[in-house]
Amino acid sequence: MGGGNSIADGLLTLAGILQRDSGRGVETITLSPEAEQTLRNLPAAFKNLSRRPPSIASPVGTPPGLPEKRSVEPVAAPVPVHRHAEERQTEAQAREQLNTIFKAVKNCPECRALGTLFETVVFASGNPLADIMFVGEAPGAEEEKLKKPFVGPAGQKLEQILKAMGLKREDVYISNIVKFRPKKGDGRFQGSTNRPPQPDEMAASLKYIQAEIGVVRPRVIVALGRTAAEGLLEKGGTLASFRNGDHEFEGIPVIVTYHPSYLLRQESESNPEQAMQAKRVVWEDMLKVMERAGMSISEKQRGYFS
Repeated sequence: MGGGNSIADGLLTLAGILQRDSGRGVETITLSPEAEQTLRNLPAAFKNLSRRPPSIASPVGTPPGLPEKRSVEPVAAPVPVHRHAEERQTEAQAREQLNTIFKAVKNCPECRALGTLFETVVFASGNPLADIMFVGEAPGAEEEKLKKPFVGPAGQKLEQILKAMGLKREDVYISNIVKFRPKKGDGRFQGSTNRPPQPDEMAASLKYIQAEIGVVRPRVIVALGRTAAEGLLEKGGTLASFRNGDHEFEGIPVIVTYHPSYLLRQESESNPEQAMQAKRVVWEDMLKVMERAGMSISEKQRGYFS
């Protein structure tokens, strides 16, 4: 364990999460074995504090735990700290914490060292206190140009799905595992073509999406496509196996569905029956998402494809 400040910050973070979930009506939480052991070790950690020399405070303007230069050994992503545990987290507090993560992404030494990603950061958009969080794989050319996730044709398809759910982009939180557009070759002649991220690119970026989830604490996470599911859940599988399985990330349900670009491909291949089946599958998944998020579902919504 770290020093006294990190212990206190960790407890404040935990208290903030518990208060926010309590405000949402959540009465129980699930702890991993590691988290349970960490809590059991707290008494001993407090006992040892008096034996340790005082830690040196980080320079003003440097987020704790972040390297100032790329030559510093890679460290874990900053853990967002809720410093107002007596109150429910506000949107301003959440945005401040997300901005800290954004700055860490810009200086990600592991991402830069790969040499397979472009330089422009495409972070996230939407409501930082959303009940529903959508996670894609990586930005494409359109997203890189506007520095915003899901703004191209796939983004328009996602907005259509949200509209059918009775939501807007501003109501949900949208992000990608990898925050930089992947290169094809050295990227010089890539143009507007895209490729999915490789496992090493997702592994280098995973800590940042994990930190985002820690801030937003949605009621449900939607992984868009097999690649995003593999990166977020850190295991392989087919999209069918992911869809039919039960998944969670630190106690938060994860529902896997087709990426919007898959729906676009089905529509462009002029196979109406196959395209309709894909839409039906995605809508079935969205009904599950709405149920997990505690949204009301109308008869019209339930009967869209009946």
